[in-house]
Amino acid sequence: MAEESQQSKVDETHISPIERRNSLEKHLQTRPDPQDLKDRHILLDTNAAPALQSAAQDLERQRATDSLKKGLEKRPERDELIERMPLDYLPPSPVVIADSRIGNILPDSNAAPGIQGQQKELEKHMRADSLEEKMKHRPKPEELIKDGILQADEDPTK
Repeated sequence: MAEESQQSKVDETHISPIERRNSLEKHLQTRPDPQDLKDRHILLDTNAAPALQSAAQDLERQRATDSLKKGLEKRPERDELIERMPLDYLPPSPVVIADSRIGNILPDSNAAPGIQGQQKELEKHMRADSLEEKMKHRPKPEELIKDGILQADEDPTK
């Protein structure tokens, strides 16, 4: 206990007025300007009196909160967004009737939102690979003519 009182004593040595003035001038020279403090959000950039600044800040925060609540109330539900699927989004196996996909702005996906773009790219590449594979096994025009599917004058290679 005695050690604590010795350690927590305030330095009471006398400082001359000249040393105090020099110290104050030194600190005032390194003091940041008001615009720097405003840029660093230490001082508020407002013309309101300091006593009103807190109230003005609370009112601004309340206005932003009200605006967000209003926007969230008008926001459509997830199911409604899924019903209005964009035309450029095609699922890997389009089991859905084409007309029901018109207008959806939210894909029906169980993937995390951060990777839905990558999922869409993967599906696109998978469709391209599938199409390429089917093109490799496509019958030649001669076989189609032989099987009677095409007529001789319909040969697409000519």
